Amino acid sequence: MFRRYVFPVRNVLKDGENVLKVSLSSPVLYASERRKAHPAYRVPPECPPDVQKGECHVNFIRKEQSSFSWDWGPSFPTMGLWKAVRLEAFDVLQLVHVSYVPLFNFSTSQWRVQVELLLDVVQTTNGQITLSIPELDSEQTFQAQFLPGKAKNSFTLHINTNKRVKLWWPNGHGDQPFYHLTVRGFQDGFLILNAESKVYFRTAELVQEPISGSLGLSFYFRINGKPVFLKGSNWIPAHSFQDQVTPAVLRNLLQSVVDVNMNVLRVWGGGVYEQDLFYSICDEMGIMVWQDFMFACAMYPTEDDFIQTVREEVIQQVQRLKSHPSIIIWSGNNENEAALATDWFNIPDSQRPTYLRDYVKLYVSNIRAIVQEEDQSRPFLVSSPTNGAESEQEGWVAANPYDPLYGDTHFYSYTPDCWDWRNFPRARFVSEFGFQSWPSFSTLQPVSIKEDWSYDSQFASHRQHHENGNQQMLLQAAWHFNLPNSTDPLKRFTDTVYITQVMQAQCVKAQTEFYRRSQSEIFEGKGRTMGALYWQLNAIWQAPSWSSIEFGGKWKMLHYFAQDFFAAVLPVGFEDDDTLFIYAVSDLSQDLKLRAVVTVYSWTDLDPVCTLKSDLLLVPGGSAAAIFKQSVSGLLAGCGRCTRLTCILTFHLEDSSSSQQGPTNHHFPCSPKDAQGLRTANITAKVQEDKTGYAITLRSASVAPFVWLDVGNIPGRFSSNGFLMVSRNRTVSFNAWRPTSVAELSTSLTITSLVDVY
Repeated sequence: MFRRYVFPVRNVLKDGENVLKVSLSSPVLYASERRKAHPAYRVPPECPPDVQKGECHVNFIRKEQSSFSWDWGPSFPTMGLWKAVRLEAFDVLQLVHVSYVPLFNFSTSQWRVQVELLLDVVQTTNGQITLSIPELDSEQTFQAQFLPGKAKNSFTLHINTNKRVKLWWPNGHGDQPFYHLTVRGFQDGFLILNAESKVYFRTAELVQEPISGSLGLSFYFRINGKPVFLKGSNWIPAHSFQDQVTPAVLRNLLQSVVDVNMNVLRVWGGGVYEQDLFYSICDEMGIMVWQDFMFACAMYPTEDDFIQTVREEVIQQVQRLKSHPSIIIWSGNNENEAALATDWFNIPDSQRPTYLRDYVKLYVSNIRAIVQEEDQSRPFLVSSPTNGAESEQEGWVAANPYDPLYGDTHFYSYTPDCWDWRNFPRARFVSEFGFQSWPSFSTLQPVSIKEDWSYDSQFASHRQHHENGNQQMLLQAAWHFNLPNSTDPLKRFTDTVYITQVMQAQCVKAQTEFYRRSQSEIFEGKGRTMGALYWQLNAIWQAPSWSSIEFGGKWKMLHYFAQDFFAAVLPVGFEDDDTLFIYAVSDLSQDLKLRAVVTVYSWTDLDPVCTLKSDLLLVPGGSAAAIFKQSVSGLLAGCGRCTRLTCILTFHLEDSSSSQQGPTNHHFPCSPKDAQGLRTANITAKVQEDKTGYAITLRSASVAPFVWLDVGNIPGRFSSNGFLMVSRNRTVSFNAWRPTSVAELSTSLTITSLVDVY
């Protein structure tokens, strides 16, 4: 599934009609047969956990690993040809593929573009190759001889030093300009080759170096010489059947990425190498891509034929994708170093050297070696999570690949209180973390019947592919919320769906904000966090998962929250030993002078009880700085009639001209389930049509947390959702993805806030 096959047919074609016959065999049986042919030792895992209801031995077949089942998806091992088949004829030569890699010489400050032509040549051909980028006044012609067969031909175009090259930047850090690269081939004055590509210029470095005052090494990305905090998520296949992933589906999902201020996606190693359009849209939108190779959560065989097909896979994929500036790193696999180091598969000590040898053979001696030969423009990591340079020192498998002093880490913990920042690792970079939730009722309804609409139904159990997942969601929600207990089964189900989304949004918010405020700090040697990629962006079916976007494109509450917690300028509040700290986090290049503005509300009243302002403090660009510190009990007592149980805090940042910078945030002095005075808000709504779409004006009688608007099966997106309402009136817009009307929206609209589900 991951490589291109080319079959010469010149000697088998005949005049008249020719038939191409394709025979397909079961991938499940094939994988099983490959496993039986490997009797020397087992290559775990043999099968997925029972809860996933999947198929076995997926690690023996080069197909989408998650297609045999995963903890967020169904088992649909596909059969068939999933990309185009074509018959090609040519007289002289054929251009199979063209790729380019802009390279920057830091000592001379000069750009060059390395262009590679993969050609299929009929007979020895002498000619000329001309490379040009007209906008940069750069053109060179090369004499070339092309020998029969398939071969790679490399040429280097040096960029005119008098021209200032415009650089490609990640979303939020600048624009994504490109130039036109033209490749022409001539033989005896005749044009025999003509190709044109977009070319983007950028540098990508992974910095792993000692940190002053800390053990271990840093782990962060420098793009065009600038340290960039990576904000984003993890991408899984958008559909179980890849031919259903249309340009509209891709564009909608990727637009949803940039619209919440993300700058990166990790293309996860258990899925597929995405189609060309995916990477082209990422180039265009400034979405950086952490690209895994397709190996995940397993050991793999290393027979010669398996290694050979992997080598061809890697060569083809790197050649296909390396021209995209969006890809900033290659990573050899997902979690396989951790699986080996922490003994996921109960491998006896006596056999451990065999698996270590296989690991190094596959990912280091083969994949890493090929990538470093094919692409000098971006870094390569052997695994994720990994200790990076430290793992290499330890023979490529570290004693603890989750060590917070090195590399990247993955972190999942479903039982401790997810609002408590002390439960999170103070790591250098966190490339996976998250919590499950259920998708909305309108997403579930088309694939279910009335008997399914219960949290305890067979349907709820069947669609949950993570062990104890349904129970874990309620366990985490119960830390801070009263669980729904309506006597109406359907209301109890929809209320429970809502509370899982509130829990997920608030948990990932707390964790992401902790990582963002940790970027400038070292505490007991730990910190300087420079990346937060939650698991996961998208869903592959209508079921509970860690995703922030439901199957079909509807945003969960988490995705609306991401608009704020990934904002370029963000206030982060947290408590430590009865002290409230507020940090100002800035991704901007320029320094800012900011103050914190804290407003205290009673749960029973929409008029503020009091407002406090801190002094203006300097917040350097690309940093997090503490700008407010005060005892919570002292702050509440100073407000007169407030206690932890009766009041809630909101806070924002403002500059010297009193202009707000970034979103407004909130802090609960107590769990909402313990709040006194929190009551039904009786929110009413009026829908109106305006020039940009539809405006929904809300009116509330009291403070209302987690206000959630839903218009059922009318596809579209609200400008804001899941918010804390501390004003009598608030207007949000709705962008419909199909024609609708004020009447339809008014009829379909439901409004839920926290007390409504108690």
